Amino acid sequence: MPRTFEYKDPSRVELIQQLQQAAEKENAGIWESVAKDLGRSRKNRSEVNLYHLNKHTAGGDVVVVPGKVLGDGVLEHKLDVAAYRFTESASKKIAEAGGRALNITELVKSNPTGTKVKIIG
Repeated sequence: MPRTFEYKDPSRVELIQQLQQAAEKENAGIWESVAKDLGRSRKNRSEVNLYHLNKHTAGGDVVVVPGKVLGDGVLEHKLDVAAYRFTESASKKIAEAGGRALNITELVKSNPTGTKVKIIG
């Protein structure tokens, strides 16, 4: 018998719906891709450490992580990171580097078309 799962977190389901609506309204495929990634089961969702963000980005980039940002590593440049969740140490280190830790909804409101946004995860 195949195993089924329900979305236990209503805020995540609401975020997925908001992203799908934004993708349709603005014709922005990036939000559709992020919604698809957030719709995965928990074991298949992204978890990204700061050292990974530091390695694959440059100063001033805007990044979206469709999952959780973990605080392992050091962030050496200013970076705006939007994610579903952050650990306390990750958000603290991002702020210390001069960047911002954003909710995905905040990023969609400030950049509805998703231009110059990188997906990492």
